[in-house]
Amino acid sequence: MKKTLGALIAELRKEKGLTQLELAQQMGVTDKAVSKWERDLSHS
Repeated sequence: MKKTLGALIAELRKEKGLTQLELAQQMGVTDKAVSKWERDLSHS
């Protein structure tokens, strides 16, 4: 089964030992955005 983008983001984030908030801050987005991506709710 192909990994979703959300699953990939979550996996890479965890590999780096980052919380959603830390990743969000590094990317200049909100932690809610990261959470949405990881749950594959963002289709833009």
